[in-house]
Amino acid sequence: MTGQFDVIIIGAGAAGLMCALTAGRRGRRVLVIERSNRAGKKILMSGGGRCNFTNTGTGPENFLSANPHFCKSALARFTPWQFIERVERHGIAYHEKELGQLFCDDSSRQIVDMLLTDCADAGVRILTSCAIDSVRDPAGKPGQFLAETSHGSFSADAMVVASGGLSIPRMGATGFGFELARRFGHRVLPTRAGLVPLVLSGKPLEDLADLSGVSLPVIAHSNGQHFHNQMLITHRGVSGPAILQISSYWQPGDPLQLNLLPGIDALALLEDRQHARPASELKSVLSELLPKRFAQRLCERWLGNRPMRQIGPAELKRIAEQLSHWQLTASGTEGYRTAEVTLGGVDTTELSSRTMESRRVPGLYFIGEVVDVTGWLGGYNFQWAWASGFAAGESV
Repeated sequence: MTGQFDVIIIGAGAAGLMCALTAGRRGRRVLVIERSNRAGKKILMSGGGRCNFTNTGTGPENFLSANPHFCKSALARFTPWQFIERVERHGIAYHEKELGQLFCDDSSRQIVDMLLTDCADAGVRILTSCAIDSVRDPAGKPGQFLAETSHGSFSADAMVVASGGLSIPRMGATGFGFELARRFGHRVLPTRAGLVPLVLSGKPLEDLADLSGVSLPVIAHSNGQHFHNQMLITHRGVSGPAILQISSYWQPGDPLQLNLLPGIDALALLEDRQHARPASELKSVLSELLPKRFAQRLCERWLGNRPMRQIGPAELKRIAEQLSHWQLTASGTEGYRTAEVTLGGVDTTELSSRTMESRRVPGLYFIGEVVDVTGWLGGYNFQWAWASGFAAGESV
């Protein structure tokens, strides 16, 4: 099989499908090549199967990048409200869970079906289970691309790399997009797992592993950033939204500090309980504020336990300080196996922030997760996929 198209898009994920339908509506002849057996696999599994498809509070400050200004143009030109309008036009019911996070009431499949319907209406052709053997510049013609695939040879004036990052390899993630970028002379910044659980080892793991399943609200601090949300203790370490968020800023060896009583003046509370209930033990007082098993473990391993009246002012201050600035030593992350995103990627200094086109190779574009732009947890990465895909789709 062979074919000539205006645009070849590598990857049928969120960014690739948005780019395809946008370009197709402009009358471009678009081919999407997807190596897995179905389009939108990562969309389908996101948000517990309900797809946290955007966040109404999306702004440049919600993204990590070596160039924090790069994402501004695309985000400004395709907002969450524009995607919401599409969702509503397709009759998809949705709700806000928290902090601007929007989820489908029913299923993530509705978002995939919406994108595929719009692609079909725009005349986009999608090939699944299609492996790419090579991508080259036929006869050395600038701006011309030839893709040799398991389905045949296809050529186009423009090529868009939307193949994602390294996160969740069981969903088909590979480093193909990064390899392709390097092949065309692009710099790829170091990659690592983001929005990922942290693992503990040695004594820190021994202290907490049997509390697996215990959850509590915390404020997690590392490297000048902090997040207030739930922490979940697991059999390998810690997870939950607060930990996933801070994991994108934390690296092995960095300090990780947790406020176990967010929004509470720990010292004032302990002094009040000491005055009101002097005979109560510390673990009993803390069990009213924290999960009982966790409160007991804190007292066993870190804080000590005795009746409140026996705790002197200096020790009470030390206990309050530990509750507000509890140090947890993590040894690493769960890695790409469970990471929701890949940090790093194609260097944005070599891309146009308005169109996502390569400054090195005319007609070559990079969008979505393969680019060095990574959002927080809560729908931000989907909004980057929609916005970057739209920007490229308007340009190709």
